[in-house]
Amino acid sequence: MSHTFSNNLFHIIFSTKGRVGIIRPDFKNDLYKYISGIAKEDSQILKINGIDNHVHILVKIKPSMSVSDFVCKLKSNSSKWVSENFELSYGFQWQGGFSSFSVSESQAGVISGYIDRQEEHHRKFSFEKELEDFLRKNKITFDEKHFLD
Repeated sequence: MSHTFSNNLFHIIFSTKGRVGIIRPDFKNDLYKYISGIAKEDSQILKINGIDNHVHILVKIKPSMSVSDFVCKLKSNSSKWVSENFELSYGFQWQGGFSSFSVSESQAGVISGYIDRQEEHHRKFSFEKELEDFLRKNKITFDEKHFLD
């Protein structure tokens, strides 16, 4: 077979450094557009949303790009963009790590809807509780005292 066929669909979550609520409403949508623009070369972002301290992305990544390299590219370029375009007295940084969960095509709509409803969801649940639930649901071993470090 001379062609490569893939459907590498991921739900990626990452937060601001220290989970500080610095993604302001005045630049949130522009940030998401910028992140989507960065990603175009290596992926197809199907959904992006979040709240003031973290972002959720549903994305199809080309098989030639690792998830880690993809997220690093998004975070480094977008943090630089925010710092250059918006005055924040405390600076802008993403956390060092990220979470990535594989998604079957049959569940893409469910995850997309979940990402759409972030503001509503976080009226009831903190980011910390949300991430802990995702880790447990996906049977990922983690240190309960330090998983947010």
